[in-house]
Amino acid sequence: MLRRLLLVLQGLAVAVIVMAQATFMSNDNIAVFIPANYDASCHQPSPIFVQELVPTAALPHDWRLKPVFSQREGKQIATIHVGEGVDLYGTGEVTGPLKRNGRKISLWNIDTPAYGVDGGSHLYQSHPWVMGLRADGSAFGIIADNTWRQTISTDQDVVFESDGPAFRVVIIERPNVQQLMQALADLTGHMELPPLWSLGYHQCRHTYYPDGCVMEVADLLRKHQIPSDVIWMDIDYMDGYRIFTFNPDGFSNPLRLNDYLHQQDFKTVYMIDPGVKVEEGYFVDDQGTAGDYWVKDKNGQVFEGNVWPGACHFPDFTRPEVRSWWATLYKDFMVTGVDGVWNDMNEPAIFGQPENTMPRDNRHLGGEGVTAGPHLRFHNVYGLNMVRASRQGLLLANPQKRPFILSRSNFLGGQRYAATWTGDNLSHPDHLKLSVPMSLTLGLSGQPFNGPDIGGFCENSNGQLVAEWTALGVYFPFVRNHNTKGTVAQEPWAFTQEVLDACRTAINRRYRLMPYIYTLFREASTTGMPVMRPLFMADSKDLNLRSEDRSFLLGGDLMIRPQWAEHTAMPQQEWQCLELEETADSYQCELRQRPGSVIPLANLAQSTATLRTDSLTLLVCVDGEGKAVGQLYEDEGDGFGYREGRYRQTTIEATLRKKQLQVTLRQTDGQLPAVVRTLRIGIVAKGRVRYSPWLHGNDISFNIT
Repeated sequence: MLRRLLLVLQGLAVAVIVMAQATFMSNDNIAVFIPANYDASCHQPSPIFVQELVPTAALPHDWRLKPVFSQREGKQIATIHVGEGVDLYGTGEVTGPLKRNGRKISLWNIDTPAYGVDGGSHLYQSHPWVMGLRADGSAFGIIADNTWRQTISTDQDVVFESDGPAFRVVIIERPNVQQLMQALADLTGHMELPPLWSLGYHQCRHTYYPDGCVMEVADLLRKHQIPSDVIWMDIDYMDGYRIFTFNPDGFSNPLRLNDYLHQQDFKTVYMIDPGVKVEEGYFVDDQGTAGDYWVKDKNGQVFEGNVWPGACHFPDFTRPEVRSWWATLYKDFMVTGVDGVWNDMNEPAIFGQPENTMPRDNRHLGGEGVTAGPHLRFHNVYGLNMVRASRQGLLLANPQKRPFILSRSNFLGGQRYAATWTGDNLSHPDHLKLSVPMSLTLGLSGQPFNGPDIGGFCENSNGQLVAEWTALGVYFPFVRNHNTKGTVAQEPWAFTQEVLDACRTAINRRYRLMPYIYTLFREASTTGMPVMRPLFMADSKDLNLRSEDRSFLLGGDLMIRPQWAEHTAMPQQEWQCLELEETADSYQCELRQRPGSVIPLANLAQSTATLRTDSLTLLVCVDGEGKAVGQLYEDEGDGFGYREGRYRQTTIEATLRKKQLQVTLRQTDGQLPAVVRTLRIGIVAKGRVRYSPWLHGNDISFNIT
């Protein structure tokens, strides 16, 4: 330990070492390290953890990772020596490769079109989390319990360097990465099970205007038989960009519009930004001013900053009474038939400011144990606190429905409140390829429900890029085509028939896989496992898989390789090629199924509203012993009945003996009544799929010819 201190001192030049107190949460293999100069009022209650960390034992003498705390030039530093031969991951929403060794990133949320601000060194979200994999497959995670502006450097030393006061470090040890993800979710919160419709295909543009254009998009999606569930409304639906209002010219009757979309089995998601137009007589501004709910500047005066409506006030979401007020605004808004909410610009983005956000010395008042402090402390959690309030509002407006909120800005632990997307990417092949490690890294940082803008948001896309991105994007947790104003249309039908057909084929795959995907979301909500997983999760001891970030896993049983990704790493186990159509175009990803697995497929549907699971195709890929097992989770698709047991968990078992395949479906959990299904069995072997005839029953056998 003395040698370690000397090395740290050499690396930090004039740094002053700060002694630390270590506590241990017994039976959990979680250690909490607290520097001697720690002031809890500057950090607690932590927004990261679902409950305060309670020490129960002394730190074991053989604990491997221990931070060294120090100070240098006003910075508070925690250095954790992880050593050689450790592969590092996590760090949240970042550009660059999946493996994070040798990287340095900033945690300071910012509006960064095409990831172009400061060279992409910081984006819209902050996740002070690093995970490590050792050569033996054991795993650890490091959390800096700190919302202040900071940087993370990842090498043989993992270094957190903060502009704020001294902070705690939490270190988790686990025998494998799966148990580490479970521990992270247990500490920071489990994603709530989203509504089934939110897992379908989403169509969006900045902006579909007026409402007749929205109806036309819905009609074209159905005309071209593109399975889809959601159409989105960007800011032009508002009256002069006033949130919680509707444009009297273009969206004069939102109830009629939403009814029209609902009749065609579409859900609607509308944008709500945090900036409230400064205007006497505008009900949101009047209420916020009367309640004194706005963020203040350093002198205690109400802060104003320019966004889309012009001068705006900004709610101080650190205050519980402000969050409660914000929640009340959704009731009248949602009654028009709005199904979901899109919280954007919530870094918060502010035009014309030196850092495109609030001054660091603005003041937030806090509450419920959170002390007042500067924006420097609360900036990175502004988006988290906003979606926390929005979720409260959606539950207040529709208590029987699962809220769906998409947020551009968030923080570690924010998966409790909202899904996310990777912000304003670029319509370029480089950003297509970049989207894979970005989404994988978000999943490894505790946010399972995420994805990029398919086709790219900034600048003009083209048919080939949209086809390639759609063919890949349907395997991401969140699937949305979205682009900005002033660019060419990039809906699937906007190019050639070839592009349209390729997009339709890919989206058909998404909907056929929906029973499998929904089961993965259930798993993510209970275990913290990502829906979209790095290939090393197929075998965390296989070092050849550690850097692979082009091919990836959808769940544990399906491998995805984009057509543009040549010579990717492969697990040692021989995963079998899988074709979901008789003929596939050149855009579709190569799929491989894990030996020993069963993947349930639905019959094709045009939306999740008409998707059925009483008739299924089961893709069976037996292992060397002739056995395969799969899972199927079903519930009502919305609402909270599943919490009271209104769901059905089915285990699917297949055994191949000689030329006879026995398949059994057995309900293993849940109180929904058992269902007798119509089944078709697809036997996946030797690069092809052989199908049985349709059979009726939950315990069937047939001879393979």
